[in-house]
Amino acid sequence: MTTIVENGRFGAFGGRYVPETLIPALDALAAAFERAIADLAFTREVDEMLSTYVGRPTPLSTAPRLSEAVGAEVYLKREDLNHTGSHKINNTVAQAVLAKRMGKRRIIAETGAGQHGVAAATVCARFGLECVVYMGEEDIRRQTLNVYRMRLLDAKVVPVTSGTRTLKDETSEAIRDWVTNVNDSYYLIGSVVGPSPYPRMVREFQSVIGKEARGQMLAAAGRLPAAVVACVGGGSNAIGIFHAFESDAEVRLIGVEAAGRGFESGEHSASLLKGTPGVLHGSYSYLLQDADGQVHPAHSISAGLDYPGVGPEHAFLKDSGRASYVAVTDDEALEGFRLLSRLEGIIPALETAHAIAWVAKNKETWAADDAVLICVSGRGDKDMAQVTELGLLDR
Repeated sequence: MTTIVENGRFGAFGGRYVPETLIPALDALAAAFERAIADLAFTREVDEMLSTYVGRPTPLSTAPRLSEAVGAEVYLKREDLNHTGSHKINNTVAQAVLAKRMGKRRIIAETGAGQHGVAAATVCARFGLECVVYMGEEDIRRQTLNVYRMRLLDAKVVPVTSGTRTLKDETSEAIRDWVTNVNDSYYLIGSVVGPSPYPRMVREFQSVIGKEARGQMLAAAGRLPAAVVACVGGGSNAIGIFHAFESDAEVRLIGVEAAGRGFESGEHSASLLKGTPGVLHGSYSYLLQDADGQVHPAHSISAGLDYPGVGPEHAFLKDSGRASYVAVTDDEALEGFRLLSRLEGIIPALETAHAIAWVAKNKETWAADDAVLICVSGRGDKDMAQVTELGLLDR
């Protein structure tokens, strides 16, 4: 099955629920995107940047000690080895080239874990564009290293003090800025969320992950994986790796959400597992909300998963049954963080650690000859201060 997008929707999900002032900007963006992806000059420029600046293709690594621990053949798609340290740069490179073609010189971005903010600041420095990044005070506290990186790259980091001071509120502030400055600014959204055409556009730019991984699996293992596993917040790394496998019915697609402090606590970020359909940030998808439709605060130890909604394509994949969604807690994610570090010498982002933890804790479900492909969405340098503060190294 391949996801069909019609009128900006994935089945019932997606669409545009935005102020009227943004409709012309979204129309212009959609038209520019369609022209760009049909233009070989655009494709060549993006591919050249991904190759010579980002460092693609990223390798597919075997994980022999982790494989032994979980009882299956584990392969890692190494997005942590990209320039800037995560998958986020794939999307920011392509959107920056698109913004440049549209004549936009001021870039607005939101960031939770800081990796999208760093990637946006990086491409803005490369192209000489002004960069404004909205980041919640709580995430600034958790991700100090990435704040330093963005400022060094000459981005303006704007603290968000409203609400939970995390990703939901950062996105809200970025949208407010865009509404106010729509004529000269480009909103470089970081995930497969937001109003159409953003979910499809970001998926298109992140699908390089799955295209590479599918070919690499066939070359390395001589077969497709039994399962592809990725963490899901907004969902861009997961959609990026899932998309190339959607038509392969024998491949399970498994998205791992953040169960936070446990579902019973109410402090989690599992929009697909525990949310209901509604509108957030211009798109109809699953979100955490109360009986009156008010958005419920999300929680995750991982700043990149701390979001009360999810991309509409994930909502479609869930309801269609093509993908399965599961969750692990903060404590389990910390164990996944330690496990990959100690078994493979790879320190993952806390976001990625959720996927690692789920594969490990479900080891009894794997057959010895199963090939399990995990998307390592980013590296864990950014999380070291936080996990040290939590005492993980003393356990």
